[in-house]
Amino acid sequence: MDVTRRSFVKLSASAVGATSLTALGFSAREALAEVRTFKLEHTSETRNTCPYCSVGCGVILYGLGDRAKNARTEIIHIEGDPDHPVNRGTLCPKGASLLDFVHSPQRLKYPEWRRPGSDHFERVSWDFALDRVARLMKDDRDKNFTAKNAKGLTVNRWTTFGMLAASASSNETGYVTHKFFRALGGACFDNQARV
Repeated sequence: MDVTRRSFVKLSASAVGATSLTALGFSAREALAEVRTFKLEHTSETRNTCPYCSVGCGVILYGLGDRAKNARTEIIHIEGDPDHPVNRGTLCPKGASLLDFVHSPQRLKYPEWRRPGSDHFERVSWDFALDRVARLMKDDRDKNFTAKNAKGLTVNRWTTFGMLAASASSNETGYVTHKFFRALGGACFDNQARV
């Protein structure tokens, strides 16, 4: 057998490595025979839409939890939805980082309000926030609604308030939102996809 210096070093290194691992109690046979569980095996899937831009890519959120009433499910993995017609399972870098967005300590989870003259925001209830927005919208509409223009034509418009709609919503949601805002007399309406 012709042994070169290189083959001798390789053979010696592998022999030393194998005997060291065996001496430390590591057996490759046991490691290879171990059954590893798939990390998403006990998770529940929830399909959703990426919140970042106007493309509206589909995502699948994987959550761990027993799905009992009032039990919080922890999101452990997010990936693109391969069945979604927009992205076919692919995600951009922002969409791929959604898990960091979900678990961010700076993520705002509740409505906050800064009182006039205050230097800080304070947490308020959803009822308070929605009532406050509705009250301000009604007051502005009552003050600035135009029923007739200068020529006496009926216009029924409210031009001091605008609405910017999310483009990741479905067509049905967009239709209902548009109808609601137009019923109030809203004339300043735009969509995130155009901005």
